[in-house]
Amino acid sequence: MTKRQRNLLVKIIAGAVLFAVAMVIKHVVDLPWWGELILFLAVYAEAGWDVIYKAGRNIAHGQIFDENFLMAVASVAAFAIGEYPEAVEVILFYQIGTWFEQMAVGRSRQAVSDLLDLCPDEATVLRDGKPETVLVDEVEVGEHILVRAGEKIPLDAVVFQGHTTLDTAALTGESMPASVKEGDEVFSGCVNLSGAIELTVTKPASESTAAKIMEMVESSASSKAKTEQFITKFARYYTPCVVIAAVILAVLPPLITGQAWSEWIYRALTFLIISCPCALVISVPLSFFGGIGCASKQGVLVKGSNYLESLSHAEIVVMDKTGTLTEGKFHVTQQNAVGISEAEQLELAALAESASNHPIGQSLREAYGKELDISRVQDIQESAGHGVSALVDGKKVLAGNAAYLQEAGLEPLVPRQTGTAVHVAVDGVYAGYLLIADAIKPDSAEAVRELRRSGIDCLAMLTGDSESTAKAVGEALQLDEVHAKCLPADKVSYMQQYREKLSSGRTLVFVGDGMNDAPVLAQSDVGVAMGGLGSDAAIAAADLVILDDKPSKLAFAVRVARKTMRLARENIVFALGVKAVILVLGACGLAGIGWAVFADVGVSVIAILNATRAMRQK
Repeated sequence: MTKRQRNLLVKIIAGAVLFAVAMVIKHVVDLPWWGELILFLAVYAEAGWDVIYKAGRNIAHGQIFDENFLMAVASVAAFAIGEYPEAVEVILFYQIGTWFEQMAVGRSRQAVSDLLDLCPDEATVLRDGKPETVLVDEVEVGEHILVRAGEKIPLDAVVFQGHTTLDTAALTGESMPASVKEGDEVFSGCVNLSGAIELTVTKPASESTAAKIMEMVESSASSKAKTEQFITKFARYYTPCVVIAAVILAVLPPLITGQAWSEWIYRALTFLIISCPCALVISVPLSFFGGIGCASKQGVLVKGSNYLESLSHAEIVVMDKTGTLTEGKFHVTQQNAVGISEAEQLELAALAESASNHPIGQSLREAYGKELDISRVQDIQESAGHGVSALVDGKKVLAGNAAYLQEAGLEPLVPRQTGTAVHVAVDGVYAGYLLIADAIKPDSAEAVRELRRSGIDCLAMLTGDSESTAKAVGEALQLDEVHAKCLPADKVSYMQQYREKLSSGRTLVFVGDGMNDAPVLAQSDVGVAMGGLGSDAAIAAADLVILDDKPSKLAFAVRVARKTMRLARENIVFALGVKAVILVLGACGLAGIGWAVFADVGVSVIAILNATRAMRQK
């Protein structure tokens, strides 16, 4: 508990004890009316004087019709008609409800505030070879900083010296530490778990990954969902109407029927207490805040509760291929060696491609996995877009596409699987091929299954890749629709077509890498960027950012969004339903202040506790 929460709890306990003592004295001692008034006024001052103060302060600032005003009017009027114990009960139970509210809000904010504590304020800079502690704002790009074991990385940087493991859970929600070495990029907010490392700063503090995430989280509260906006507007008109209705209930019946004023004033007070909109005003925003906090703990950043609400109505999800469903990196997926071993085939191809900057050449060298002895390679000749030839250990090696080897008078095999084939020949003899493809991410299939389980009606893929590659990925993941060879304008056209297919009240979601999909993101109701960690464009362009590369997090976000909306609707129906019933009973004199307190404080506490369930989603 915070200091404020502890102080309120002490006030409640002290007020409850004093109230119990006052009730005993009232029944044991025959006090005059003024003695009883002083006794309960003393208890009231201990338990709820701050409510009167807040009501007066808000009235002075033009904010009249709030819960403090309603409680103050109800309790003071109860004193005026001689219902002293009821006046204290109203304010005491209202304080109990306020304490529950503060505790629930504190819990929901904790998940988000953890993100806002990503970075330290200071960094250890190496200047003239000596460590110097300075504020992160004073560190310039290009300077070297030292991060010891157990410390957080204060700025985005590249490892200059050393190797270690990093805890990225604060950013991505992943518990598995990541290993980094010299030349690897690291991001602010990660925790250095093992050895000390020296880093070269690549971005100033204001542009670091953690700073962008913190800015995004802080601004999420300003983007309210339609449900939240409805509740805010509802409360703005609802409370004045209720006050007017209570005044009419207190004045009109006695004037018409001649009945006792005290009876109808009592009913009007009951009416006021019942009608307090705390349960709605608190629990609905709390549900959305809890949902955003739950998602952020798993590395899914939501820019506002309006996007969470839109995601809950998702009907069609359209995804990019490269970097979203696939890893975006070429890998050797199959070898077919002819006349030589697979190891020798791979070694010769890697050596022949040793000087190439092409992604295919890089993938061959990565698959080889050993340090290349370039002294074995001579006379490298590259034909752009076709292949390379080189002398490796005195043997002429060709490595390239089928057309390249056909020009050399060879007949290469035709691969049965999808991918880019690198055909190899040694001294004029065909030596088979290596198949290179962009591998599907390990959890893409799980993401598709979970999205279908969440009720998504259509899963589609738009890609600029070839028809055969796109079809292979679509079949492997069992997608509903696949569109290949898409230029940016084509993707926009397809998104417009999907929008026309949407049912009423349902939404269109696009998932991409956030880098080159800005036109498509604009066509969607919810734009989701995959792998946004360290990507300025992803954080800027998308409505949701998944900080790691796991598409299954999208299905998780959909579940969180739908649970959040369900809880918000439950609270609205429950609160309005209970209040409506007890309002009628109170107006008819069948429900007293005890029922009124339940309709206000009890309903608020139940609704708040229900709203906190939004924070619990596996």
